[in-house]
Amino acid sequence: MSAGQRSMEYLLGQATHALYQGFDAHVRAAGLSSIEWRVLSRLQGGDALTVSQLAHEVLAKQPTVTKLVQRMSEHGWLALQADAADQRCTLVRATTAGRRLVGPLVERARAHEADMLRTLAATEKAALKRLLAKLADRGA
Repeated sequence: MSAGQRSMEYLLGQATHALYQGFDAHVRAAGLSSIEWRVLSRLQGGDALTVSQLAHEVLAKQPTVTKLVQRMSEHGWLALQADAADQRCTLVRATTAGRRLVGPLVERARAHEADMLRTLAATEKAALKRLLAKLADRGA
């Protein structure tokens, strides 16, 4: 079956699987689940997000992320604090230990992505990212 005959959903799913298939072993070796990796990698830049923002960013339900960030804070990877602007919200930030844990994985993820995309020309890579971002923004 040619690519033109396969659905976009199928192709995106297969591409996602291919992209993370080899990288997942590194995440597991670091002692993280895939969702813990997504949380820490999203927060590794030092910014703080509310639990609901984080849930949206890591593609998970808010109750799941609420429990997860509590558990990750107990490991010392995340710091939680009340949002000064809205006391009902909790802000989540990666701790130094969390950033230290995820730092090498972020570098490995970049190298893995570069390896996966090595057969594409620079213009194809840029177009692929631009088109994926356009689709993702539409779903947001």
